[in-house]
Amino acid sequence: MKRILIIEDDKSISELQKDYLEMSGYEVVCAFDGNSGFECIKNEDFDLIILDLMLPKRDGFDILREISNTKQIPVLIVSAKSDEIFKIKGLNLGADDYITKPFGMGELVARVNSHIKTYERFKHSSKMKLLTVGPLSINKQDRRVYIDDNEVFLTQKEFDLLLFLVENPNRVFSKEVLFERVWGYDSLSDASTITVHIARIREKIEDNPEGRTFIETVWGAGYRFKI
Repeated sequence: MKRILIIEDDKSISELQKDYLEMSGYEVVCAFDGNSGFECIKNEDFDLIILDLMLPKRDGFDILREISNTKQIPVLIVSAKSDEIFKIKGLNLGADDYITKPFGMGELVARVNSHIKTYERFKHSSKMKLLTVGPLSINKQDRRVYIDDNEVFLTQKEFDLLLFLVENPNRVFSKEVLFERVWGYDSLSDASTITVHIARIREKIEDNPEGRTFIETVWGAGYRFKI
């Protein structure tokens, strides 16, 4: 049974999410402040985290920073903050998705299902364990990335996106197609999600991000991985 951690200070919202997810077959643990949520992350294993941003004791952004430096796990932000700056900041810190409150429980469950299935699909997508393109090496089994034998840490979705592009080289994919193929569902209005993740991948795997050594922007069309 897949385990989900909900970090949400509004107990009524947390319990409602928990009920719907448990009806969908998940085991759910709830934490009601940032400190207790972070202790759960350190001491237990989860398949996905649902994270509010405005939390007592320790906010969601701080938790995201810690997760992105230590674990590869899907993180779904749910927040009343609808300004794009909060969404971009959350994605920059390693979140995989962002839902603005209020939202339907059906949508939440659908997104959770999608992220977990996508993570499992990419984790077991091929028998080939190692992909190498010049100085870039990707160990698919261990989900680790190296440049000139030096490991670089990618978040779960950054790894998934890079792997998809590497396994489909020289093909141009629009932001909408990338979102559908990597995130697992349509989101025509979420182009900023792809933009932020591509920028973060470039910063981590390219000596000169502006040169776009690996990932090329095809203006008006999308992105492609060049080999």
